[in-house]
Amino acid sequence: MTATWLPEEFAHPLMVPLRDGVHLRPIHPDDTDIDMVAVMGNQPMLWAKYGEAWGWPPADMTAEADREDLDRHAREMVTHESFNYAIMPADESAIYGCIYIDPADDSSAVVGPVAEVSWWVVADAPAGLADAVAAFVPRWLGEGWPFVEVRYPFGEVG
Repeated sequence: MTATWLPEEFAHPLMVPLRDGVHLRPIHPDDTDIDMVAVMGNQPMLWAKYGEAWGWPPADMTAEADREDLDRHAREMVTHESFNYAIMPADESAIYGCIYIDPADDSSAVVGPVAEVSWWVVADAPAGLADAVAAFVPRWLGEGWPFVEVRYPFGEVG
């Protein structure tokens, strides 16, 4: 998918308040250390959700492989190919989860950008955060993104 997926003038948000003390921002390779803690600390849950479709995250994922993955995500955000937002506390000392926004594979019958969206939240996230993310994401995408349709292939909204 190329940058033509979204309108040329679209600028993706760089910092998004989610609730008191928690925000979203584009993930970056420099987040590898805290991403490894979040991902590998929740690897069985993430594999159950994404393993069959994405082959991620493998049980033996290395920090080097994670950094390469985060670097790819960062590059794809710059070119608007796809988006990966980290869910973080104000001090950015941890990753509480991620939100993935990708072009839909089968949107040819729809005029305008169609997104497939998924997210995860760590098991030990602050109380109520998973519910806050579930309420926030559809509203945020509806208000601030140019999508004509948003799909949730992993069942987050249904």
